[in-house]
Amino acid sequence: MNGGLQYHVTSTGDRLAYHYTPGRAPGVMFCGGFRSDMTGSKATTLESYCRGRGQAFLRFDYHAHGQTGGDFLEGSIGRWTQNALELFDHVMQGPAILVGSSMGGWIALNMALQRREYVKGILGIAAAPDFTERLMWAGMTPAQQRDLMRDGVIYVPSLYGDPYPITKLLIEDGRQHLLLDSPIPLTCPVRLVQGMKDPDVPWTYAHDIAEALESRDVQTMLIKEGDHRLSTPEDLHVLTFTLEKLLDAVS
Repeated sequence: MNGGLQYHVTSTGDRLAYHYTPGRAPGVMFCGGFRSDMTGSKATTLESYCRGRGQAFLRFDYHAHGQTGGDFLEGSIGRWTQNALELFDHVMQGPAILVGSSMGGWIALNMALQRREYVKGILGIAAAPDFTERLMWAGMTPAQQRDLMRDGVIYVPSLYGDPYPITKLLIEDGRQHLLLDSPIPLTCPVRLVQGMKDPDVPWTYAHDIAEALESRDVQTMLIKEGDHRLSTPEDLHVLTFTLEKLLDAVS
């Protein structure tokens, strides 16, 4: 495990692509967003920072994302959470901080609830728990909702490329993992960074997450000009600085 591209086959047969940089604990695991991959600037910038610090770092692609194969129409929050958990157990094997971008913030919270003894902190970047219900389903017209339930999939426009599919599986599975309608029983430190010009995840989402968390050590940072990607040099500096302070706090 030296940082090069590697693969891990999960119990369900997903062949997950990942990069792991060995180092000291707590390691850092980056969970990407919906339809994103592990080669983005946030993941690679934080990886470079951790390598320079001597901290272990793991980035990966979920089922049907990036360099991991699979049919995207078969993806779901539950499946992607299980991907992340199995890779966490296989590679990290010890205490870690989870960094979750957008959907990855939901995945990170799900993971922390199942690996509380190992997850020492969470950094959410435009974290979007419950987005399948609060943003996707709630944002559909009644006609789109009917089409989705009837056909099993609809395609919606994207600001970042071709239209993308929303499946009945994604919506119904997402309802089995909703977090924000009740207290989230996590007590580890959590840092939430959110852009106020994010067109995908309202900046008030960070407040909703902070309110739901039982942890007393939750801090939110709003970036006034920040968009959803939070990938400008200034944004990346904020993310690196926030991760640094979180690592210092839990190490």
